[in-house]
Amino acid sequence: MMQPVIRRLSEAVINRIAAGEVIERPAAAVKELVENAIDAGARRITVVLRGGGTERIEIVDDGCGMTPDGLLLAVERHCTSKLADESLVRIATLGFRGEALPSIGAAARLSITSRVRGGDGAWRVRVEGGLLTPPEPASGPDGTRVVVEDLFFATPARRKFLKSARVEGSHAEAVVRRLALAAPGVGFTLRLDERVVFDLPSQDPLARAQAILGAADVDGFIPVEGVRGDLRLEGHVCGPAVTRPSASGQVILVNNRPVVDPVLRTAVRVAYRQLIEFGRHPVVALHLSVPPDQVDVNVHPAKTELRFADEAAVRALVIGSVQRALGAGAGIAGARPVLQGR
Repeated sequence: MMQPVIRRLSEAVINRIAAGEVIERPAAAVKELVENAIDAGARRITVVLRGGGTERIEIVDDGCGMTPDGLLLAVERHCTSKLADESLVRIATLGFRGEALPSIGAAARLSITSRVRGGDGAWRVRVEGGLLTPPEPASGPDGTRVVVEDLFFATPARRKFLKSARVEGSHAEAVVRRLALAAPGVGFTLRLDERVVFDLPSQDPLARAQAILGAADVDGFIPVEGVRGDLRLEGHVCGPAVTRPSASGQVILVNNRPVVDPVLRTAVRVAYRQLIEFGRHPVVALHLSVPPDQVDVNVHPAKTELRFADEAAVRALVIGSVQRALGAGAGIAGARPVLQGR
């Protein structure tokens, strides 16, 4: 057998591998781009998807914008404005890895048009299948407009594993809903093909939760608040009369970051275990505040799962706070125990 030879991968191959880890479907690209808009200080974000996001993703924000030099760095791997130093402990932004834009540009046709607030004009940079076109002058308002077309055209093996446009669009919609709930002070518009899914102004957290989780759930909202040491939980939950067949009605934030974390999901399920039928899922909108040095957000490429320094304390806080809220709101929400095993 011949001796294997170790060699460096080309930048194009490295970016395509990263694209497979970070951008596994259109919803992942939408998540990264909307997070960038929120981190840029946007007050209004518009998301437009065609073909579930596989044909076209367009995201427009009125954030701080970027200079031509900033645009070039933005599409270079591991370049970010979101880490003030080399520490990965006190991360206050949604994104920080610096992989999203170059990964998208490696797998799709990416165009970014940006203008800094009060700047003389906008600039545009393009990346198609990893090939960069230098910044050029363009027209555009303050903020940034990102267009992604033909997602995975450069990695067709991944594209063939995507689901239908309807399924991919539903995943992307769920991502935008979670991020809109995480940033209630930002106005959000979401359009899927020709349909306006929602058009929300800047709102207070309760109004945003009501809008995102559905008008039918409004009457059942119960406030939740709890403290355990340095941990703080707040938000709203629906009484056991309001359930869904899946966990799609559960939005959980940790330090303003939407997460799909098994520790938190399990705690919510345990809190409702004696109140809802087996196979049904509660509707909740919860925000857990944790000291940055007690949570690691860097354990998953998509940053949706976390590692807590004290999982037991987190579980106890969520279970206890939700159960107390349900008990206090039993007369309003109709809380009642049900037999297990049904």
